[in-house]
Amino acid sequence: MTDTAPTAIPPTSQVTLADGRVEIAPGSPLPSGPFANEDLLPVPVEKRTWTTYNFSALWVGMAHNTASWTLASGLIAVGMDWKQAVLTIALANVIVLIPMLLTGHAGPKYGIPFPVFARASFGIRGANLPAVVRALVACGWFGIQTWIGGEAIFFLAGKLIGNGWSDAGKIGGYAWTMWLSFAIFWAIQVAIIYRGMETIRRFENWAAPFVLVGALVMLIWMSNKAGGFGPLLDQPSKLGWGGDFWKLFWPSLMGMIGFWSTLSLNIPDFTRYGKSQKAQTWGQALGLPTTMTLFALLSVLVTSGSQAVYGETIWDPVQLAAKTDNVFGLLFALVTVLVATLSVNIAANLVSPAFDFSNIAPRKISFRAGALATCVIGVLIFPWKLYSDPQGYIFTWLGLVGGLLGTVAGILIADYWILRRGKLDLTDLYRTGGRYWYEGGWNWRAVVAFLTGGVLAVGGASFKPLIDGRPISALEPLADYGWAVGLGTSTVVYLGLMLLRGRQEEDAA
Repeated sequence: MTDTAPTAIPPTSQVTLADGRVEIAPGSPLPSGPFANEDLLPVPVEKRTWTTYNFSALWVGMAHNTASWTLASGLIAVGMDWKQAVLTIALANVIVLIPMLLTGHAGPKYGIPFPVFARASFGIRGANLPAVVRALVACGWFGIQTWIGGEAIFFLAGKLIGNGWSDAGKIGGYAWTMWLSFAIFWAIQVAIIYRGMETIRRFENWAAPFVLVGALVMLIWMSNKAGGFGPLLDQPSKLGWGGDFWKLFWPSLMGMIGFWSTLSLNIPDFTRYGKSQKAQTWGQALGLPTTMTLFALLSVLVTSGSQAVYGETIWDPVQLAAKTDNVFGLLFALVTVLVATLSVNIAANLVSPAFDFSNIAPRKISFRAGALATCVIGVLIFPWKLYSDPQGYIFTWLGLVGGLLGTVAGILIADYWILRRGKLDLTDLYRTGGRYWYEGGWNWRAVVAFLTGGVLAVGGASFKPLIDGRPISALEPLADYGWAVGLGTSTVVYLGLMLLRGRQEEDAA
Protein backbone atom coordinates (compact mmCIF):
# COMPACT_ATOMS: atom_id res chain seq x y z
CA MET A 1 0.00 0.00 0.00
CA THR A 2 1.31 3.48 -0.78
CA ASP A 3 0.80 6.63 1.23
CA THR A 4 -1.84 9.03 -0.02
CA ALA A 5 -0.37 12.49 0.57
CA PRO A 6 -2.17 15.86 0.39
CA THR A 7 -1.58 17.74 -2.86
CA ALA A 8 0.12 20.57 -0.93
CA ILE A 9 3.14 18.43 -0.02
CA PRO A 10 6.30 19.95 -1.53
CA PRO A 11 8.99 17.85 -3.23
CA THR A 12 11.01 15.81 -0.76
CA SER A 13 14.27 17.34 0.49
CA GLN A 14 16.05 14.07 1.26
CA VAL A 15 18.76 12.23 -0.64
CA THR A 16 19.59 8.52 -0.71
CA LEU A 17 23.28 7.61 -0.73
CA ALA A 18 24.81 4.67 -2.58
CA ASP A 19 24.84 2.53 0.58
CA GLY A 20 21.09 3.10 1.12
CA ARG A 21 21.36 5.61 3.95
CA VAL A 22 19.10 8.65 3.73
CA GLU A 23 19.60 12.20 4.97
CA ILE A 24 18.26 15.71 4.46
CA ALA A 25 19.61 17.04 1.14
CA PRO A 26 22.67 19.30 1.50
CA GLY A 27 21.62 22.93 1.43
CA SER A 28 18.01 22.15 2.36
CA PRO A 29 16.64 23.67 5.56
CA LEU A 30 16.36 21.28 8.50
CA PRO A 31 12.84 20.46 9.73
CA SER A 32 11.61 23.00 12.26
CA GLY A 33 8.43 23.87 14.07
CA PRO A 34 6.67 22.45 17.13
CA PHE A 35 7.61 18.83 16.39
CA ALA A 36 11.36 19.22 15.94
CA ASN A 37 14.37 19.99 18.09
CA GLU A 38 18.09 19.30 17.89
CA ASP A 39 17.81 15.96 19.72
CA LEU A 40 15.02 14.60 17.52
CA LEU A 41 16.36 15.64 14.10
CA PRO A 42 18.02 13.02 11.85
CA VAL A 43 21.69 12.35 12.63
CA PRO A 44 23.79 13.56 9.66
CA VAL A 45 25.52 10.74 7.77
CA GLU A 46 28.99 11.96 8.75
CA LYS A 47 28.03 11.55 12.42
CA ARG A 48 26.70 8.00 11.98
CA THR A 49 29.97 6.42 13.09
CA TRP A 50 29.16 3.46 15.38
CA THR A 51 30.81 0.23 14.23
CA THR A 52 30.03 -3.45 14.75
CA TYR A 53 32.25 -3.37 17.83
CA ASN A 54 30.39 -0.40 19.29
CA PHE A 55 27.05 -2.20 19.00
CA SER A 56 28.48 -5.47 20.31
CA ALA A 57 30.06 -3.64 23.25
CA LEU A 58 26.77 -1.87 23.89
CA TRP A 59 25.01 -5.22 24.20
CA VAL A 60 27.74 -6.81 26.28
CA GLY A 61 27.53 -3.84 28.63
CA MET A 62 23.73 -4.00 28.80
CA ALA A 63 23.43 -7.79 29.01
CA HIS A 64 26.07 -8.23 31.70
CA ASN A 65 24.21 -6.52 34.51
CA THR A 66 22.63 -7.35 37.81
CA ALA A 67 19.07 -7.46 36.47
CA SER A 68 20.14 -9.95 33.77
CA TRP A 69 21.82 -11.98 36.48
CA THR A 70 18.63 -12.06 38.52
CA LEU A 71 16.64 -13.18 35.49
CA ALA A 72 18.56 -16.45 35.40
CA SER A 73 19.05 -16.82 39.13
CA GLY A 74 15.35 -16.03 39.62
CA LEU A 75 14.45 -19.03 37.44
CA ILE A 76 16.59 -21.19 39.72
CA ALA A 77 14.78 -19.68 42.71
CA VAL A 78 11.37 -20.70 41.32
CA GLY A 79 12.43 -24.31 40.71
CA MET A 80 14.33 -24.75 37.42
CA ASP A 81 17.77 -26.34 37.18
CA TRP A 82 20.64 -24.68 35.32
CA LYS A 83 19.91 -26.41 31.99
CA GLN A 84 16.26 -25.37 32.00
CA ALA A 85 17.08 -21.77 32.95
CA VAL A 86 19.75 -21.36 30.26
CA LEU A 87 17.48 -22.94 27.62
CA THR A 88 14.67 -20.53 28.48
CA ILE A 89 16.88 -17.45 28.33
CA ALA A 90 18.78 -18.47 25.18
CA LEU A 91 15.56 -19.13 23.26
CA ALA A 92 14.01 -15.87 24.46
CA ASN A 93 16.95 -13.81 23.25
CA VAL A 94 17.03 -15.46 19.83
CA ILE A 95 13.33 -14.64 19.49
CA VAL A 96 13.60 -11.02 20.66
CA LEU A 97 16.59 -10.42 18.34
CA ILE A 98 14.22 -10.61 15.35
CA PRO A 99 12.09 -7.52 16.19
CA MET A 100 15.27 -5.86 17.46
CA LEU A 101 16.84 -6.05 13.99
CA LEU A 102 13.62 -5.16 12.18
CA THR A 103 12.97 -1.96 14.13
CA GLY A 104 16.69 -1.17 14.31
CA HIS A 105 16.86 -0.95 10.51
CA ALA A 106 15.33 2.54 10.42
CA GLY A 107 18.12 3.92 12.64
CA PRO A 108 21.17 3.79 10.35
CA LYS A 109 19.02 4.29 7.25
CA TYR A 110 17.29 7.51 8.36
CA GLY A 111 19.18 8.60 11.50
CA ILE A 112 15.96 9.02 13.51
CA PRO A 113 15.18 8.06 17.14
CA PHE A 114 12.32 5.78 18.21
CA PRO A 115 9.64 8.44 18.91
CA VAL A 116 10.14 9.95 15.44
CA PHE A 117 10.11 6.48 13.87
CA ALA A 118 6.77 5.81 15.63
CA ARG A 119 5.24 8.90 13.98
CA ALA A 120 4.97 7.01 10.68
CA SER A 121 2.46 4.55 12.15
CA PHE A 122 0.85 6.37 15.09
CA GLY A 123 0.87 9.89 13.64
CA ILE A 124 3.04 12.84 14.58
CA ARG A 125 1.07 13.50 17.76
CA GLY A 126 -0.07 9.93 18.26
CA ALA A 127 3.54 8.76 18.55
CA ASN A 128 3.47 10.17 22.07
CA LEU A 129 1.31 7.20 23.11
CA PRO A 130 3.91 4.45 22.50
CA ALA A 131 6.71 6.84 23.45
CA VAL A 132 5.22 7.60 26.87
CA VAL A 133 4.40 3.92 27.49
CA ARG A 134 7.99 3.05 26.64
CA ALA A 135 9.28 5.93 28.75
CA LEU A 136 7.28 4.92 31.82
CA VAL A 137 8.55 1.36 31.51
CA ALA A 138 12.09 2.74 31.33
CA CYS A 139 11.41 4.80 34.45
CA GLY A 140 10.46 1.58 36.25
CA TRP A 141 13.63 -0.12 35.04
CA PHE A 142 15.71 2.90 35.96
CA GLY A 143 14.36 2.79 39.48
CA ILE A 144 15.01 -0.96 39.86
CA GLN A 145 18.57 -0.69 38.57
CA THR A 146 19.27 2.36 40.72
CA TRP A 147 18.07 0.47 43.79
CA ILE A 148 20.46 -2.37 42.88
CA GLY A 149 23.35 0.07 42.50
CA GLY A 150 22.50 1.75 45.79
CA GLU A 151 22.40 -1.66 47.44
CA ALA A 152 25.94 -2.35 46.21
CA ILE A 153 27.17 0.96 47.65
CA PHE A 154 25.41 0.19 50.93
CA PHE A 155 27.08 -3.23 51.34
CA LEU A 156 30.45 -1.94 50.17
CA ALA A 157 30.42 0.96 52.63
CA GLY A 158 29.17 -1.36 55.39
CA LYS A 159 32.20 -3.62 54.97
CA LEU A 160 34.56 -0.66 55.07
CA ILE A 161 32.90 1.44 57.79
CA GLY A 162 31.40 -1.28 59.96
CA ASN A 163 28.17 -1.86 61.86
CA GLY A 164 27.59 1.84 62.43
CA TRP A 165 26.70 2.05 58.73
CA SER A 166 25.05 -1.33 58.24
CA ASP A 167 22.89 -1.17 61.38
CA ALA A 168 21.84 2.47 61.12
CA GLY A 169 18.34 3.48 62.14
CA LYS A 170 15.58 2.42 59.76
CA ILE A 171 13.22 4.55 57.70
CA GLY A 172 10.46 2.81 55.75
CA GLY A 173 11.89 -0.63 56.53
CA TYR A 174 15.45 0.15 55.35
CA ALA A 175 18.46 1.70 57.06
CA TRP A 176 18.76 5.42 56.37
CA THR A 177 22.21 4.69 55.00
CA MET A 178 20.58 2.50 52.34
CA TRP A 179 18.47 5.44 51.25
CA LEU A 180 21.61 7.59 51.17
CA SER A 181 23.38 4.98 48.99
CA PHE A 182 20.38 4.98 46.67
CA ALA A 183 20.61 8.78 46.35
CA ILE A 184 24.36 8.71 45.69
CA PHE A 185 24.02 6.21 42.86
CA TRP A 186 21.11 8.21 41.44
CA ALA A 187 23.29 11.34 41.34
CA ILE A 188 26.21 9.54 39.62
CA GLN A 189 23.94 8.54 36.73
CA VAL A 190 22.54 12.04 36.32
CA ALA A 191 26.09 13.37 36.03
CA ILE A 192 27.02 10.88 33.27
CA ILE A 193 23.88 11.31 31.16
CA TYR A 194 24.34 15.08 31.17
CA ARG A 195 27.60 14.64 29.26
CA GLY A 196 25.74 13.21 26.24
CA MET A 197 25.72 10.20 23.90
CA GLU A 198 29.42 10.19 23.04
CA THR A 199 30.31 9.82 26.71
CA ILE A 200 27.89 6.92 26.92
CA ARG A 201 29.53 5.21 23.94
CA ARG A 202 33.00 5.50 25.48
CA PHE A 203 31.75 4.27 28.85
CA GLU A 204 30.12 1.19 27.28
CA ASN A 205 33.32 0.29 25.40
CA TRP A 206 35.39 -0.21 28.56
CA ALA A 207 32.61 -1.30 30.93
CA ALA A 208 31.67 -4.34 28.83
CA PRO A 209 34.85 -6.45 29.27
CA PHE A 210 35.25 -5.35 32.90
CA VAL A 211 31.84 -6.73 33.84
CA LEU A 212 32.44 -10.05 32.07
CA VAL A 213 35.69 -10.54 34.00
CA GLY A 214 33.86 -9.77 37.23
CA ALA A 215 31.23 -12.43 36.55
CA LEU A 216 33.93 -15.03 35.82
CA VAL A 217 35.66 -14.16 39.10
CA MET A 218 32.39 -14.79 40.97
CA LEU A 219 32.05 -18.18 39.26
CA ILE A 220 35.59 -19.21 40.25
CA TRP A 221 34.99 -18.03 43.82
CA MET A 222 31.76 -19.99 44.14
CA SER A 223 33.24 -23.16 42.61
CA ASN A 224 36.10 -23.00 45.14
CA LYS A 225 33.61 -22.58 47.99
CA ALA A 226 31.58 -25.54 46.70
CA GLY A 227 34.65 -27.77 46.19
CA GLY A 228 34.59 -27.74 42.38
CA PHE A 229 32.12 -27.33 39.54
CA GLY A 230 30.35 -30.61 40.29
CA PRO A 231 28.03 -29.24 43.01
CA LEU A 232 27.17 -26.28 40.77
CA LEU A 233 26.01 -28.62 38.00
CA ASP A 234 24.35 -31.25 40.18
CA GLN A 235 21.60 -29.18 41.77
CA PRO A 236 18.39 -30.91 40.60
CA SER A 237 15.33 -29.29 39.09
CA LYS A 238 12.34 -29.09 41.41
CA LEU A 239 10.10 -29.35 38.36
CA GLY A 240 11.48 -32.18 36.22
CA TRP A 241 10.79 -32.05 32.49
CA GLY A 242 7.09 -32.84 32.73
CA GLY A 243 3.96 -30.76 33.03
CA ASP A 244 5.20 -28.73 35.97
CA PHE A 245 8.16 -27.45 33.95
CA TRP A 246 6.18 -26.56 30.84
CA LYS A 247 3.56 -24.81 32.93
CA LEU A 248 6.31 -22.53 34.20
CA PHE A 249 8.29 -22.41 30.95
CA TRP A 250 5.87 -20.36 28.83
CA PRO A 251 5.31 -17.46 31.25
CA SER A 252 9.05 -17.52 32.00
CA LEU A 253 9.86 -17.36 28.27
CA MET A 254 7.50 -14.41 27.82
CA GLY A 255 9.09 -12.73 30.84
CA MET A 256 12.58 -13.22 29.41
CA ILE A 257 11.43 -11.77 26.07
CA GLY A 258 9.78 -8.94 27.98
CA PHE A 259 13.14 -8.08 29.54
CA TRP A 260 14.48 -6.77 26.19
CA SER A 261 11.12 -5.93 24.58
CA THR A 262 11.87 -2.39 25.70
CA LEU A 263 14.98 -2.19 23.52
CA SER A 264 13.21 -3.90 20.62
CA LEU A 265 11.20 -0.67 20.34
CA ASN A 266 13.73 2.05 21.00
CA ILE A 267 16.81 0.41 19.46
CA PRO A 268 16.71 3.14 16.72
CA ASP A 269 17.83 5.52 19.49
CA PHE A 270 21.21 3.78 19.17
CA THR A 271 21.27 2.41 15.63
CA ARG A 272 20.71 5.96 14.30
CA TYR A 273 24.42 6.44 15.02
CA GLY A 274 25.39 3.32 13.01
CA LYS A 275 27.73 3.72 10.04
CA SER A 276 25.89 0.98 8.11
CA GLN A 277 23.16 -1.66 8.30
CA LYS A 278 25.86 -4.29 8.49
CA ALA A 279 27.31 -2.66 11.61
CA GLN A 280 24.02 -2.69 13.52
CA THR A 281 22.93 -6.12 12.26
CA TRP A 282 26.16 -7.95 13.04
CA GLY A 283 26.78 -5.94 16.18
CA GLN A 284 23.41 -6.89 17.63
CA ALA A 285 23.47 -10.49 16.40
CA LEU A 286 26.92 -11.04 17.92
CA GLY A 287 26.21 -9.04 21.05
CA LEU A 288 22.72 -9.93 22.30
CA PRO A 289 21.93 -13.69 22.23
CA THR A 290 25.51 -14.84 22.80
CA THR A 291 26.30 -12.60 25.77
CA MET A 292 22.90 -13.05 27.40
CA THR A 293 23.23 -16.83 27.18
CA LEU A 294 26.79 -16.79 28.52
CA PHE A 295 25.83 -14.49 31.37
CA ALA A 296 22.80 -16.64 32.14
CA LEU A 297 25.06 -19.68 32.36
CA LEU A 298 27.41 -17.90 34.76
CA SER A 299 24.46 -16.70 36.82
CA VAL A 300 22.71 -20.04 37.20
CA LEU A 301 25.95 -21.86 38.04
CA VAL A 302 26.80 -19.38 40.77
CA THR A 303 23.23 -19.43 42.09
CA SER A 304 23.20 -23.24 42.07
CA GLY A 305 26.46 -23.04 43.99
CA SER A 306 24.81 -20.85 46.62
CA GLN A 307 22.32 -23.67 47.18
CA ALA A 308 25.16 -26.14 47.71
CA VAL A 309 27.30 -23.85 49.90
CA TYR A 310 24.76 -21.92 51.95
CA GLY A 311 21.74 -24.21 51.84
CA GLU A 312 19.56 -21.52 50.26
CA THR A 313 19.12 -19.96 46.86
CA ILE A 314 20.64 -16.47 46.88
CA TRP A 315 19.39 -14.92 43.66
CA ASP A 316 20.68 -11.38 44.31
CA PRO A 317 24.42 -11.13 43.42
CA VAL A 318 24.91 -8.19 45.79
CA GLN A 319 23.63 -10.24 48.73
CA LEU A 320 25.80 -13.14 47.60
CA ALA A 321 28.97 -11.04 47.24
CA ALA A 322 28.42 -9.63 50.72
CA LYS A 323 28.93 -13.13 52.17
CA THR A 324 32.65 -13.19 51.40
CA ASP A 325 35.13 -12.31 54.14
CA ASN A 326 37.86 -11.40 51.62
CA VAL A 327 37.90 -7.59 51.52
CA PHE A 328 39.58 -7.40 48.11
CA GLY A 329 37.17 -9.94 46.62
CA LEU A 330 34.20 -8.09 48.07
CA LEU A 331 35.42 -4.75 46.72
CA PHE A 332 36.00 -6.19 43.26
CA ALA A 333 32.59 -7.91 43.16
CA LEU A 334 30.64 -4.87 44.31
CA VAL A 335 32.54 -2.45 42.05
CA THR A 336 31.69 -4.83 39.19
CA VAL A 337 28.04 -4.63 40.17
CA LEU A 338 28.24 -0.83 40.21
CA VAL A 339 29.86 -0.63 36.76
CA ALA A 340 27.42 -3.19 35.33
CA THR A 341 24.42 -1.35 36.71
CA LEU A 342 25.65 2.02 35.47
CA SER A 343 26.28 0.51 32.04
CA VAL A 344 22.80 -0.86 31.48
CA ASN A 345 20.87 1.82 33.30
CA ILE A 346 22.31 4.72 31.36
CA ALA A 347 22.15 3.00 27.98
CA ALA A 348 18.83 1.18 28.28
CA ASN A 349 16.83 3.25 30.75
CA LEU A 350 17.89 6.87 30.38
CA VAL A 351 18.59 7.40 26.68
CA SER A 352 15.21 6.20 25.45
CA PRO A 353 12.88 8.05 27.85
CA ALA A 354 14.97 11.20 27.42
CA PHE A 355 14.07 11.16 23.71
CA ASP A 356 10.50 10.01 24.47
CA PHE A 357 9.75 12.83 26.90
CA SER A 358 11.41 15.32 24.55
CA ASN A 359 9.00 14.16 21.84
CA ILE A 360 6.01 15.30 23.93
CA ALA A 361 7.03 18.96 23.68
CA PRO A 362 10.19 19.27 21.57
CA ARG A 363 10.50 23.03 22.02
CA LYS A 364 10.26 22.85 25.81
CA ILE A 365 11.82 19.49 26.77
CA SER A 366 15.41 18.79 25.76
CA PHE A 367 17.20 15.43 25.90
CA ARG A 368 18.73 16.36 29.26
CA ALA A 369 15.41 17.54 30.70
CA GLY A 370 13.80 14.26 29.60
CA ALA A 371 16.58 12.31 31.30
CA LEU A 372 16.07 14.23 34.54
CA ALA A 373 12.32 13.54 34.39
CA THR A 374 13.13 9.83 34.08
CA CYS A 375 15.37 9.98 37.13
CA VAL A 376 12.62 11.57 39.22
CA ILE A 377 9.80 9.26 38.07
CA GLY A 378 12.09 6.25 38.59
CA VAL A 379 12.09 7.00 42.32
CA LEU A 380 8.35 7.62 42.52
CA ILE A 381 7.44 4.10 41.28
CA PHE A 382 8.87 2.52 44.49
CA PRO A 383 11.42 0.21 42.80
CA TRP A 384 12.29 -1.52 46.08
CA LYS A 385 8.82 -3.10 46.03
CA LEU A 386 9.11 -4.38 42.44
CA TYR A 387 12.50 -5.95 43.09
CA SER A 388 11.74 -7.54 46.46
CA ASP A 389 10.24 -10.79 45.11
CA PRO A 390 11.40 -12.96 42.15
CA GLN A 391 7.82 -14.07 41.43
CA GLY A 392 6.59 -10.51 41.11
CA TYR A 393 9.73 -9.43 39.27
CA ILE A 394 9.62 -12.10 36.56
CA PHE A 395 5.94 -12.86 36.11
CA THR A 396 4.19 -9.58 37.02
CA TRP A 397 6.63 -6.83 36.07
CA LEU A 398 8.32 -8.46 33.07
CA GLY A 399 5.12 -10.14 31.90
CA LEU A 400 3.14 -6.90 31.83
CA VAL A 401 5.98 -4.98 30.20
CA GLY A 402 6.43 -7.62 27.50
CA GLY A 403 2.72 -7.80 26.71
CA LEU A 404 2.32 -4.04 26.24
CA LEU A 405 5.53 -3.44 24.34
CA GLY A 406 5.07 -6.47 22.10
CA THR A 407 1.85 -4.79 20.98
CA VAL A 408 3.74 -1.65 19.94
CA ALA A 409 6.44 -3.68 18.18
CA GLY A 410 3.81 -5.43 16.04
CA ILE A 411 2.48 -2.08 14.80
CA LEU A 412 5.91 -0.61 14.05
CA ILE A 413 7.10 -3.69 12.14
CA ALA A 414 3.86 -4.06 10.17
CA ASP A 415 3.88 -0.40 9.15
CA TYR A 416 7.57 -0.09 8.25
CA TRP A 417 8.18 -3.43 6.56
CA ILE A 418 4.81 -4.56 5.15
CA LEU A 419 3.03 -1.31 4.29
CA ARG A 420 5.91 1.06 3.51
CA ARG A 421 8.60 -1.41 2.41
CA GLY A 422 11.15 0.47 4.50
CA LYS A 423 10.51 3.86 2.83
CA LEU A 424 9.93 7.02 4.90
CA ASP A 425 9.79 10.73 4.09
CA LEU A 426 12.08 12.50 6.56
CA THR A 427 10.60 15.97 6.18
CA ASP A 428 7.03 14.76 6.68
CA LEU A 429 7.98 13.11 9.97
CA TYR A 430 8.33 16.60 11.47
CA ARG A 431 5.54 18.65 9.94
CA THR A 432 1.81 19.12 10.09
CA GLY A 433 -0.35 18.36 7.06
CA GLY A 434 1.94 15.71 5.63
CA ARG A 435 1.46 12.00 5.02
CA TYR A 436 1.99 11.14 8.71
CA TRP A 437 -0.48 13.71 10.01
CA TYR A 438 -3.50 11.40 9.52
CA GLU A 439 -6.47 12.88 11.48
CA GLY A 440 -5.24 15.79 13.59
CA GLY A 441 -1.85 14.18 14.08
CA TRP A 442 -3.27 10.82 15.25
CA ASN A 443 -3.65 7.56 13.39
CA TRP A 444 -6.57 6.12 15.30
CA ARG A 445 -6.05 2.74 13.59
CA ALA A 446 -2.73 2.29 15.39
CA VAL A 447 -4.38 3.30 18.67
CA VAL A 448 -7.14 0.71 18.19
CA ALA A 449 -4.58 -1.96 17.35
CA PHE A 450 -2.55 -1.03 20.44
CA LEU A 451 -5.54 -1.13 22.76
CA THR A 452 -6.85 -4.40 21.31
CA GLY A 453 -3.50 -6.13 21.54
CA GLY A 454 -2.80 -4.70 24.98
CA VAL A 455 -6.09 -5.86 26.48
CA LEU A 456 -5.68 -9.39 25.11
CA ALA A 457 -2.02 -9.54 26.17
CA VAL A 458 -2.27 -8.36 29.79
CA GLY A 459 -5.99 -8.29 30.61
CA GLY A 460 -5.90 -11.81 32.06
CA ALA A 461 -2.53 -11.48 33.80
CA SER A 462 -1.95 -11.66 37.54
CA PHE A 463 -0.90 -8.31 38.97
CA LYS A 464 0.48 -9.75 42.23
CA PRO A 465 2.09 -8.47 44.37
CA LEU A 466 0.73 -5.11 43.17
CA ILE A 467 -2.95 -6.07 43.41
CA ASP A 468 -4.90 -9.29 43.91
CA GLY A 469 -6.80 -10.93 41.09
CA ARG A 470 -6.89 -10.45 37.32
CA PRO A 471 -8.58 -7.51 35.55
CA ILE A 472 -10.36 -9.78 33.01
CA SER A 473 -10.45 -13.33 34.32
CA ALA A 474 -11.81 -14.73 31.03
CA LEU A 475 -8.51 -13.82 29.36
CA GLU A 476 -6.40 -15.80 31.84
CA PRO A 477 -5.51 -18.53 29.25
CA LEU A 478 -3.71 -15.87 27.16
CA ALA A 479 -1.74 -14.42 30.07
CA ASP A 480 1.20 -16.83 29.78
CA TYR A 481 1.79 -15.77 26.16
CA GLY A 482 1.44 -11.99 26.59
CA TRP A 483 4.25 -10.80 24.33
CA ALA A 484 3.29 -13.11 21.45
CA VAL A 485 -0.43 -12.34 21.84
CA GLY A 486 0.19 -8.59 21.87
CA LEU A 487 2.51 -8.62 18.87
CA GLY A 488 0.35 -10.93 16.77
CA THR A 489 -2.95 -9.22 17.56
CA SER A 490 -1.71 -5.68 16.92
CA THR A 491 -0.07 -6.71 13.64
CA VAL A 492 -3.27 -8.23 12.26
CA VAL A 493 -5.59 -5.46 13.49
CA TYR A 494 -3.32 -2.67 12.25
CA LEU A 495 -2.80 -4.18 8.82
CA GLY A 496 -6.53 -4.79 8.44
CA LEU A 497 -7.50 -1.24 9.36
CA MET A 498 -4.78 0.35 7.20
CA LEU A 499 -5.67 -1.75 4.16
CA LEU A 500 -9.31 -0.78 4.64
CA ARG A 501 -8.21 2.89 4.76
CA GLY A 502 -6.40 2.43 1.45
CA ARG A 503 -9.49 1.00 -0.24
CA GLN A 504 -11.67 3.81 1.08
CA GLU A 505 -9.26 6.43 -0.30
CA GLU A 506 -9.17 4.69 -3.66
CA ASP A 507 -12.99 4.62 -3.77
CA ALA A 508 -13.12 8.33 -2.85
CA ALA A 509 -10.71 9.16 -5.64
